[in-house]
Amino acid sequence: MGGFFGIASRCDCMSDVFFGTDYHSHLGTHRGGIAAFDSEIGLQRSIHNIENSPFRTKFAHIFDEMKGTSAIGCISDSEPQPLLIRSALGVYAICFIGVIHNSAELIDKYLLTKNCHFDAMTGGKVNSTELIAALINQKDSFAEGIKFAEDVIEGTASILILKDDGALIAARDKMGRLPVLIGKNDDGYAVSFESFAYAKLGYEDMAELAPGEALEITPNSVKQLLAPRDKMRICAFLWTYYGYPTSCYEGVNVELMRYRNGEIMAENDKKRGFDTKVDYVGGVPDSGTPHAIGYANRSGIPFARAFIKYTPTWSRSFMPARQTDRDKIAKMKQVPVHGLIKGKSLLFVDDSIVRGTQLKETVDFLYENGAKEVHMRSACPPIMYPCKYLNFSRSTSEMELIARRTIAELEGDEGLSHIEEYSDPDTERGKKLRKTICDKFHFASLEFQTLEGAVKAIGIEPDKLCTYCWNGKE
Repeated sequence: MGGFFGIASRCDCMSDVFFGTDYHSHLGTHRGGIAAFDSEIGLQRSIHNIENSPFRTKFAHIFDEMKGTSAIGCISDSEPQPLLIRSALGVYAICFIGVIHNSAELIDKYLLTKNCHFDAMTGGKVNSTELIAALINQKDSFAEGIKFAEDVIEGTASILILKDDGALIAARDKMGRLPVLIGKNDDGYAVSFESFAYAKLGYEDMAELAPGEALEITPNSVKQLLAPRDKMRICAFLWTYYGYPTSCYEGVNVELMRYRNGEIMAENDKKRGFDTKVDYVGGVPDSGTPHAIGYANRSGIPFARAFIKYTPTWSRSFMPARQTDRDKIAKMKQVPVHGLIKGKSLLFVDDSIVRGTQLKETVDFLYENGAKEVHMRSACPPIMYPCKYLNFSRSTSEMELIARRTIAELEGDEGLSHIEEYSDPDTERGKKLRKTICDKFHFASLEFQTLEGAVKAIGIEPDKLCTYCWNGKE
């Protein structure tokens, strides 16, 4: 997915932008970048590949290479950014988070003339950030350009711009699927995906942008460029998986939501008569752990970490480009605590079950180390649709999703008419889905959080949440 961070200050801000951007490293693994403005030097930019090395190591020398009182940083899971753009609107740096699904159509309709060209990447693909800049430049002002870009893009785009006078422009995507927050201190303002990133640097919460809202920010002022839009559909998966535990979105803390979510799952199991003797409840680390703590607290079953992830050298299993390498690293990271596994009946909570590949290997690993039973719980409902707004699951086909693939195996195309039943644990189709996945992965039992349970745990009105990946409703 990715994240961004920016500062507009009356003093040098490179240290704050370095640390603030680094605090977004959990959101992306592909590229990191920083752009800065200094009144003598002007705009500067640096981009590095962070696939096999953390952001902080690649940018450790940034203080010797760049300086500025305003700067933006970006962690990207896609193309290199920020980009430096020269246009009729001036020279500026730009980065974004989200995804564009209609790039080819936008280029053909608005931008492709005999005198126009784009810098093409491998395979002829155009950098999405450059495309957004080109759309903005179609209009006579940043405000008009951002609104135009948001209106024509199919997907999601939250935008952060650093102008050549040091001002920042922050724009939240039109449906508010991702957060953009503003912090303030005595010297200026911070813009961030993650509020804790600026809080750790001494900034206080000031505002959370509304869907479609855009602000121009200088060290001395904040001016609204675009008014908020009417609807919000913030991604529910931010709380279930993507968000960092200390993050708050729309006033709801991630860690506390996960505790509530686990408690609701335990209550659901009790209502359904799940009475198998379980020795320990554990979380599939790391994001499954707080859901498991909530489950253990409510069920009364002791919480234990039956295996630990070894993260000092390989903190993120999805960093390598090849899936086989990612799977190998995921396996090597799992170090068992034999006294908590051998002969024990274990219940694990994972943040989600998407493809199921690594989860199957985890369960096999537990049985190989002597587990008597492994029960599995997913902290979110069955994922039935690839995300078309943020691409969080990285699935390119519905058949990559274990729930959809299982439905196809059970019922073929006819199953598409009964997806809602398959999601429901109390229907015959729902029970069959869970039993079939149990047989595939050797789970002693399997259950998913319900849609109602996930929404209740978040605590935001359902019509303000995007739950497309679970129920296909936009």
